[in-house]
Amino acid sequence: MIEVRWHGRGGQGAFTASRILGASASLFEGKFGLAFPSFGPERRGAPVQAFTKIDEKKITDRSEIKSPDYIVILDETLASLERVSDIKENGKVIINASRPERYASWQKKGRRIKLVSFDATTLALEVLKMPITNTAMLGVFVAVSGAISLDSAVKGLVANMGRSILAGNIEVLKRAYSRVLEDQK
Repeated sequence: MIEVRWHGRGGQGAFTASRILGASASLFEGKFGLAFPSFGPERRGAPVQAFTKIDEKKITDRSEIKSPDYIVILDETLASLERVSDIKENGKVIINASRPERYASWQKKGRRIKLVSFDATTLALEVLKMPITNTAMLGVFVAVSGAISLDSAVKGLVANMGRSILAGNIEVLKRAYSRVLEDQK
């Protein structure tokens, strides 16, 4: 099972990205997907978590993910070693960061985690004219994890997003995906 924990702030679309990932896996990959949020005070800007589970077999455990394979942080202000300390050995942390050098020390603390940073805010502002980073970070996750294909992620957006914002979000998803793959070469 692949377990993903998303961290964001209310209004940034962490749960939307989680839901699109789960739906994409279920509807277009022939896998089982489960996505659900965890909210504290439900207000814009408050820290939120969302969870996605993907497996080849039916998912019966509906509990929050305590030790994820991937942690996706949509808002850099939420990035801390404490927040990622429960990641599985060799797990991957994906951070929306404009200055990735801030996190170089994370890998020197005896943890074997892979850190992937991507400036999703700048990309979202370029294309969407808003700092909504969820589809960029979904694109990064798809490129890093290979859990679903880019085609399935695009189909998931089409199935789950309103037409007025769809084209821009597909462009953001594809650009993020392509940039990460290019950086990995």
